[in-house]
This record gives sequence, C-alpha cells and structure tokens, in this order.
Amino acid sequence: MYAMTIDQRASRTSDDLVEPLLQRLHGSVPVVRHFERTAGDETQGLLDDPSAVVQLALELAQTDHWSVGIGVGEVKMPLPASTRAAAGPALEYARTAVEDAKHAGGHICVRGEHPACGDVDAVLQLLGALSLKRSAAAVEAGSLLAGGATQQEIASRLGITQQAVSARLRAGLWQEDQRVRQLAVRRLEEAAE
Repeated sequence: MYAMTIDQRASRTSDDLVEPLLQRLHGSVPVVRHFERTAGDETQGLLDDPSAVVQLALELAQTDHWSVGIGVGEVKMPLPASTRAAAGPALEYARTAVEDAKHAGGHICVRGEHPACGDVDAVLQLLGALSLKRSAAAVEAGSLLAGGATQQEIASRLGITQQAVSARLRAGLWQEDQRVRQLAVRRLEEAAE
C-alpha cells in the first residue's frame, strides 16, 4: 500500500491551501482511505494504485506549493475508517519521506524497504524538478496530452497550429516524461508487492 503525506510549503507566509486541496482530491483520486488534514498544513491519504500515486505526486510538485512524501509498505489491518487512525510502516515511511522532500529539488521523496523505492525516488525527484522548469505553455500542452488528447485536438483546443503544439511538447520534454513516468509506476508497483 502507499501512504502519501502532503505538506504545504511556506505555509507560514501564505494562505492555507490544505482545504482547497482536500476538496479537489475528494472523489477525483482513487483512494483506499480519503485524504484528511492530519496536522496544521499537512494532509495524508492511503492509495493502492501506483499510477494515481505518481500522477498526484507530479501534479502537486508542479505547483511548487507542496512537499510530497510517499511511503511504501504495510498498513495495519483491519483498516480504520479514518486515515488519521491508520498505522504501519507505510505511514512511517511517508513521514520520513515528506521531511526529506522539503529539501529535495523536486519536492517529492519515496521511502520504503524495497530497493525499487530508491529508483522511484530518483525518477520522481527528476520529473518533479523538470516540472518546475517548464513554461506555462509547455505545461498547458503537456497536461492535455497526459489527459489523452492528440496533438491535433490540443492544437484545436488552444487555437494554435499542430507544429506549435509539437514544439511546446518537445520543449517540455513531455514524450520523455511519459516514458519515464511509466517506469516509475512499474517500479512502484514492484515495491509494494
């Protein structure tokens, strides 16, 4: 199982973003237990879908508002109704990971016992750091591509040429991102087995 601990960056000098995040996540991310505020500027949830974990971690890192810790491991059964009441190594790893993520270039860290966790940690930190360097135009085109749109559909939606879409995707390294992202999902799945 995957525990995600998400901590708001610079929360002392900015508005509380946890409540809007919780509202956005509720019903839009497949979870085992819903994300809940666990302390001040922090939220935690339990997931079992590695694709959802990777997608959410990278979406959050791209905003530069969050540090994301992912813990991979067991959660004590039976699962309680509330994420806050859950216990086990996955949650302990997530706690360590979010603290480490505060000092990581991509604001994402993955911790767990399985050696694959180190691989996923490296890949997600790299993708997280890359996401912070993309232009708004590259992010817009890449987000539509990740949502399943073709380059022709993206061009029509953005009112630009297909060549311009292709240039934005190349500048943002989106094709490479998608391939490496799939590697992270596969390795994360291995780590949880």
